[in-house]
Amino acid sequence: MVDDRPFLLLSVRPEPAAVEAEVASVRLATELPAERLHHLRLDLDRLATVDLDDYAGVVIGGSPFNVTTPEPQKPPVQQHVEADLVRLAEHALERDLPVLYTCYGIGVLTRVLGGTVGPEFGEAVAPVAITLTDAGRADPLTGGLDAPFTALVGHKEATTVLPAEAVLLASSAGCPVQVYRAGARVYATQFHPEVTTDDFIARATLYRDYGYFPSEELDAIATVVRGASVTAPRRMLRRFVELAGG
Repeated sequence: MVDDRPFLLLSVRPEPAAVEAEVASVRLATELPAERLHHLRLDLDRLATVDLDDYAGVVIGGSPFNVTTPEPQKPPVQQHVEADLVRLAEHALERDLPVLYTCYGIGVLTRVLGGTVGPEFGEAVAPVAITLTDAGRADPLTGGLDAPFTALVGHKEATTVLPAEAVLLASSAGCPVQVYRAGARVYATQFHPEVTTDDFIARATLYRDYGYFPSEELDAIATVVRGASVTAPRRMLRRFVELAGG
């Protein structure tokens, strides 16, 4: 039976220009019509303002926040964003709601599940090769992807200890945990699945002074990114929509 409920995109970035671009990227990548992709900014609104049972699935965007920031140093907006992402994880695992956490969100989910997040496996802003595990080759979300495939990354922290109940689906040379599944239909990716190379360059430009890379290296990074072929992550995002009933 086809589930014709809409999907929900949760933005957790506080920068309006980045939010607008992320929404456009996710809409194009999922190929969902506008009326089937609802959007909520968790930096402005709370998760309690929506009924999660109204949605076929949920996608969480990335953020410049880091879960490893000491709690007293986290701004109030980050604290309430993380609290809502924790509630979403608990709800999804209990109610079998399809959810895809990306980038920053994988750190939140890892902590909810009892894993560890740290700076050891941060990756520079770049295209990287992603390799599937045996479980990844068999998983309904990632199993149809050619491997290795190229994805776009840029993060200061990552999962260092996989949660005991998580199933590792993919890794990269610099980051052992790139994709995993928890329960039946809760997924997390360290890379950004929604972006094209042009999208990623625009995002890097916006965040050039956020400490991901020396700002004077932006042009060189853009050249490398522009030369990459990055298609599999967007197919994976479309597959998530298909699996959730879309």
